[in-house]
Amino acid sequence: MIQLSFKNRIALNYIITTGLLILVVFFTLYSIVKHAVYSHIDNDIKVEIKNHLNEIKIVNNVVILVDKEEWNEREHNSVDVNPVFVQFLDANRKITEKSPNLKNEALVFDDSVENFKLFDTKIGNNRIRQIQVPIIIKSKKIAYLIIAMSLSDSRLVLDNLFDIMSMAFPVILLLLFFIARFFAGRNIKPINAIIDTSGMITKDNLKARIPLPKKRDELHTLSETINNLLNRIEDAIEREKQFTSDASHELRTPLTVIKGTLEVLIRKPRDNKEYEEKINYCINEVDHLNMLVDQLLLLARFDNQKQNILPESIYLNALILDVLTLNSDKINNKKINIKLDVQDDYYINSDNYLVVTILRNIISNAIKYTQAGGEVAVSLSRQDGIIICKISDNGIGIANEDLKTVFNPFFRSNSSVHPEIKGTGLGLSIVKRFTELLQITFQMESKIGEGTTVILGFKEK
Repeated sequence: MIQLSFKNRIALNYIITTGLLILVVFFTLYSIVKHAVYSHIDNDIKVEIKNHLNEIKIVNNVVILVDKEEWNEREHNSVDVNPVFVQFLDANRKITEKSPNLKNEALVFDDSVENFKLFDTKIGNNRIRQIQVPIIIKSKKIAYLIIAMSLSDSRLVLDNLFDIMSMAFPVILLLLFFIARFFAGRNIKPINAIIDTSGMITKDNLKARIPLPKKRDELHTLSETINNLLNRIEDAIEREKQFTSDASHELRTPLTVIKGTLEVLIRKPRDNKEYEEKINYCINEVDHLNMLVDQLLLLARFDNQKQNILPESIYLNALILDVLTLNSDKINNKKINIKLDVQDDYYINSDNYLVVTILRNIISNAIKYTQAGGEVAVSLSRQDGIIICKISDNGIGIANEDLKTVFNPFFRSNSSVHPEIKGTGLGLSIVKRFTELLQITFQMESKIGEGTTVILGFKEK
């Protein structure tokens, strides 16, 4: 099967539709002309019937012409100009009179046709329009009048009209095809632009964009949508490159520190205290490296993959207590006051592992960035079918300009100002990703020197 181009398919569909419309128009026009021609002939025949019935008289059940001169009129003697053929039959359907223009021919009485009904037939090689009228005296048929008119001129007009339409139809379709093809080619130029631009786009060249058509139509919307898609792809790839670069740097740093420390150790003999100090330092770096790898794997595993979510019934009160218990050593070492405000039992239906991860990251951050002797407040409440979990601290806070970027992987606000606070910069990225997966509302407010407040909204079970 021949594969047509998009432009040719548009043109073909157009001419098929237009061709059907032209056929309907031609058929309607032909029918109107034919009806008009036949109506004119039928009216003439009916007039002839009326006239001839008025020009006869019945004598002894025999039809006699009142005016013989009628038969000498041109229309009854000629077969060239609108001839009218007239013929009288007796009750036995034998010819008693006929017009001179019939000459050696005769009109044939058709038993299958009803009286007074007009129909087409032939006389010799000529097509005629005929009607059969019974002459009735005292409810008895004593004769028949047959009147016919030639259809030669009318059929010639109709046949010529049909031939003209038949020849014009393919010519019109062919002309319309090329016209439609021309305009289709002009209208699909934006599609060609899309194809050309798509061919230019590679992973190393994402800057190309599709030129927007001047008319704000469907192609304009398509081009705009594809450009927006390209923008998102470019942003995603740039973020991926940045993430890969940052991850490589973050992984390389502890490895470099470990390698450097071990190299220093083997340069010369050292006492047990120095070995223990350096080895503990390496162990801390390995722990940091393990935590970083775990968080990277966690992000990769749950990167917009909802099929990994395993919902179950979760008792939120107990979950918060477990997280606080896990951080009890840090809380005690910094002598942080934990204020827990829970007035009821709260249950949700969600993924236990992901919810624990969210709460651990938020609560551990609150503890980490709260100074010794500070306070961390955790509360649960219910509002319009939503369970509100509010976690606040009075720690160092986050600068207003950093509130949007703290969710980017490896970003840490004011890390140079507080080098003593260790971290990977992945915690809030994980929280943001998981809250989106679980459809948990997430808000964060913070001020430098005043602390940070995180509000989570869970759908109640």
